[in-house]
Amino acid sequence: MNGRDFTVCLIGAGNMGGAMLEGWLADGFPAASITVIDPEPNPAMAKSIAQHSIRHETSIPKNYIADVIIIALKPQIMDAALPPVKAIIGADTVSVSVAAGKTLSGLEKGLGDTAIIRAMPNTPAQVQRGITVCVGNNKVSDNHRQNVTGLLQSIGQVEWVDAEILIDAVTGLSGSGPAYVFHLVEAMSEAGQKAGLSKQLADNLAKATVCGAGELMHQSPLTPANLRENVTSPNGTTQAALEVLMDEDGLTRLMTKAVAAATKRAGELAG
Repeated sequence: MNGRDFTVCLIGAGNMGGAMLEGWLADGFPAASITVIDPEPNPAMAKSIAQHSIRHETSIPKNYIADVIIIALKPQIMDAALPPVKAIIGADTVSVSVAAGKTLSGLEKGLGDTAIIRAMPNTPAQVQRGITVCVGNNKVSDNHRQNVTGLLQSIGQVEWVDAEILIDAVTGLSGSGPAYVFHLVEAMSEAGQKAGLSKQLADNLAKATVCGAGELMHQSPLTPANLRENVTSPNGTTQAALEVLMDEDGLTRLMTKAVAAATKRAGELAG
């Protein structure tokens, strides 16, 4: 992590908040610099809070200013939850929302004229293998970006975009993307069963294959296309399968439609 001489306030102790807290602690961020605000942290979060003697508040505290505020709340409660947060925003505070669909302008309505970053992480953050894409308003400084990037890197990769409209496409691709991979495993298993395998074996083969291929892709310097070509022998079994998947009406067209549908829905839900 980059500089650690700043305080962090985490509002929301659910799955994503918990993933971030665990990532910060594993990354060596000082527990004494963290405050968690949540009336009922989940059991895993409560255990970490107690184990590391992290300051825990059930509501927005008085006489406290945070350098970085991470707001990890469900979108449907954001409108009511944001105004009280103003009390802990200082002149150089940056607030980061990881709520899907909440735009910068919507966040500014609740938080006021202050530095705000909208971030879109995904669920592999729970195992520190996520990817988060960020966009900030015109109040966000280079120092803000550096500090927030350092925090978010504890749960995976971090990318920045300049145009907020791209966040809808990010949501469609990486935000919703883990579900596409999970469904791929389901489809592969079902295909294996139809080919004669037992459900248990088909499930295990499909899951292990996708996890292994993902790890190989993660570690290899080769592109996905190179890796695909390397495993495809001329006139072999993989080529026979790829001729179906790479057909004009195959996987690329289907995935394009899926991402477009999710992107469109993300735009409809934004507020």
